[in-house]
Amino acid sequence: MESSNNLHKKTLKKIANFFFQGLLLIAPISITIFVIFKLFEFIDGLLPLRIPGLGLLIILGSITLIGMLGSYIIRTPLAMLFNRIMDQVPLIKMLYTAISDLLSAFVGQKKKFTEPVMVILSHESNIRKLGFITERDLKNIGIGDEFVAVYLPHSYNFSGNMFIVPAVNVIPVAANSADFMKFIVSGGVTRV
Repeated sequence: MESSNNLHKKTLKKIANFFFQGLLLIAPISITIFVIFKLFEFIDGLLPLRIPGLGLLIILGSITLIGMLGSYIIRTPLAMLFNRIMDQVPLIKMLYTAISDLLSAFVGQKKKFTEPVMVILSHESNIRKLGFITERDLKNIGIGDEFVAVYLPHSYNFSGNMFIVPAVNVIPVAANSADFMKFIVSGGVTRV
């Protein structure tokens, strides 16, 4: 009787696991399709036009035009004013510049995480760590040509350490930088 009860529980648990696995597979796709469909309906309903999707194109074009005008007319003068204020407070400017440079290294025009590498941390134990070369020329901080700056992100955390390592200990990795970063940050769970 008891083994029959355990078998029944195991079967129900397995069915529940399959249900949740199916839900995990279907929910993101279904929700995305539903939201896109409702967004089309809503935007087309805002404008009295009978061409499906035209309302969405008009609104997307308007938002893009506003963004472009805002960048040139509003953002640039504000950025200049903000930088002038920052120049008056050196400690805050240093912190702001460091954070700004870090963010632009990820998403800005001066992306730095474009050279995935594997660093040999110890030849004796053959320990290696994945990272990105962030700077090859370290003369401005008084370090010779035989070293490079390598950023080693932590897994499951948006932080990391920057190491100065001998260039001979750095092995280039032929991988897409974004996928490589996801692989490191996920602790190797995400496939590259």
